Amino acid sequence: MKYWIIKSEPFKYSWDQMVEDKTTYWDGVRSYAARIFLYEMKAGDLCLFYHSNEGKEIVGICKVIKESYQDPTTDDDRWVAVDVEAIKPLEENISLAQLKADNLLKDMRFVRQSRLSVAPVTKKEFDKIMKISGTSL
Repeated sequence: MKYWIIKSEPFKYSWDQMVEDKTTYWDGVRSYAARIFLYEMKAGDLCLFYHSNEGKEIVGICKVIKESYQDPTTDDDRWVAVDVEAIKPLEENISLAQLKADNLLKDMRFVRQSRLSVAPVTKKEFDKIMKISGTSL
């Protein structure tokens, strides 16, 4: 199993909307680097759900339930989507400031390359976020 972080602006698609929908396709990614990560996602992988721009915090956990396929929002076959399912909210949200202040988490790819809308997370990073947030699976 691999771990990921997926980002969304809350006014476009929030964690609350994800919970209400239960599942959704993660679409609209137009970064070549992020596209590679979407291709690498496998069913069962876990994703941290991050609110970007507003809030700037990790708020929940999702699971990949369908691997990459043609992004339904474009006819351009270079772009893909994956389906994700809401698992649970974090017990305590983790802010970007907290990530940057932590010796292990400050080097997360997503922190270093903040423009990426999808990025890998190591198991150590994922476990640390679970511990800090007081969340168990």
